[in-house]
Amino acid sequence: MDHLHAPRSSRSPRSRRRLALAVPVALSLTASLGFLPAAASAAPRAEPAAGAAQAERAEDAPRLAYVVNTRTDRRTIASVKRATAEAGGEVVAAYDGIGVLVVHSANPGFATEMRGVRGVQSAGATRTTPLTAAGTTDEGAAGMLSAEQAAKTAEASAATGAGEPLEADQWDLRAIGADRAAKINPGSSKVTVAVIDTGVDDTHPDLAPNFSASQSANCVGGRADTSEGAWRPYTAEDYHGTHVAGEIAAARNGIGVAGVAPGVKVSSIKVSDPDNGLFYPENVVCAFVFAADHGVEITNNSYYVDPWLYNCMDDPDQRAIVDAVNRAQLYAQRKGTLHLASAGNSNHDLDSDAIVDDSSPDDSTPVTRTIDPHACFDVPTQLPGVVTVSATGVDKEKSYYSSYGNGVVDIAAPGGDRRYQIPDTPSKDGRILSTMPGNAYGYLQGTSMAAPHAAGVAALLKSKHPWASPAQLQRLLKAQADNPGCPASYDQDGDGAQDATCEGGRQVNGFYGFGVVNALRAVK
Repeated sequence: MDHLHAPRSSRSPRSRRRLALAVPVALSLTASLGFLPAAASAAPRAEPAAGAAQAERAEDAPRLAYVVNTRTDRRTIASVKRATAEAGGEVVAAYDGIGVLVVHSANPGFATEMRGVRGVQSAGATRTTPLTAAGTTDEGAAGMLSAEQAAKTAEASAATGAGEPLEADQWDLRAIGADRAAKINPGSSKVTVAVIDTGVDDTHPDLAPNFSASQSANCVGGRADTSEGAWRPYTAEDYHGTHVAGEIAAARNGIGVAGVAPGVKVSSIKVSDPDNGLFYPENVVCAFVFAADHGVEITNNSYYVDPWLYNCMDDPDQRAIVDAVNRAQLYAQRKGTLHLASAGNSNHDLDSDAIVDDSSPDDSTPVTRTIDPHACFDVPTQLPGVVTVSATGVDKEKSYYSSYGNGVVDIAAPGGDRRYQIPDTPSKDGRILSTMPGNAYGYLQGTSMAAPHAAGVAALLKSKHPWASPAQLQRLLKAQADNPGCPASYDQDGDGAQDATCEGGRQVNGFYGFGVVNALRAVK
């Protein structure tokens, strides 16, 4: 499964925009935020209710959510807010610092009207279906750890001297030296990794010691709710974020599993819709701004922004989505936050000339389309400065499902491969074992699992180099990686045909980017 949990369809590439893609579109992603003050707060302001015009148009009409992106001077923002009300819109969140308004409107021509307003740089709907009273990147259904298997693993862990009861099944930690790194430097409690996801069960005994409630929130709807427990998953089926959090920072406390960086803090910023589990743009805008304004050093993004797998810049709605989320993530980078994102589970070449997308929009009826991944962007992973992570298995080969692309993937990390790379562990399960809601443990695989391994290593690097900027931290992350180089053959199923083609050299290539992360090297 790709975006969230099992009932949802598998999500596709977490591609990433290369630096060369920062400017070619008319929007100019980098330039769109070039004028923003680095330290200015983008926290949303409360807005008064819309006027009579909005009420008249809204009667009995379905309402959609929109983002309206403007210049950031006060006069322009005030003028655009007035125009929003006149066009039948209600501003539900205003991020004045980055010029992003989240609006609800029942006016079917709202976006078109707003694009003609002076000072509006882009405007568009964030969904294709009306508001009602999932795009993660794990591949396949979860496998829960049984009591019998837990006992067997604990026995093996004790026999081998593994630190945590279930660590014998954590081949992924050993693959990147995280077990040995923890003995040198488990990470600093002054570093926080925010899991932007389906929520985190902070009551789990492996997560509670390292959880930061003050840096957690529920961003669904575009405004941050910091009330107690708002950041937790809706149900036990919304396990994705809890699993991710454990991979990053499960404590070494003699209970269950260990994370890559068991000494750092982890927080939860929930962005999944309660009705369909999707990650809408306004929720993600809120998450990036909240993370930045609350001192988060690193965010993990194991998802793509719904409802479009790729947002094409020649479509005004999709263009507005890219603009809004990009403003928010660049704002966070300027305040010192590094973002990591998963590369996707479709085994797509993200540097190819064309990709068939048959899953978008995923909140209504998908329409098959062929897109150019250099002009249609997977958000947030193709945005400038975001670190894109592909997945590997126990043999440090690209996982069969992982998307890839020369000049697109930055680094690789363990995401699991239960089909072709089987570890010699008690469970013989090639997936990743981690925490689940309700004090449970389970297995998942996907680039959703690769990104948090890389985020954990980034947290170790940030602990060792506390003054490193996001750009410097990304360079350090690439420098410590081990690159196996392109394989001579990638015929995983043995049918005589290549299942993917790796391009590039030993230093940088399409399967692994700069290489597989190395936690031990990071702390040394």
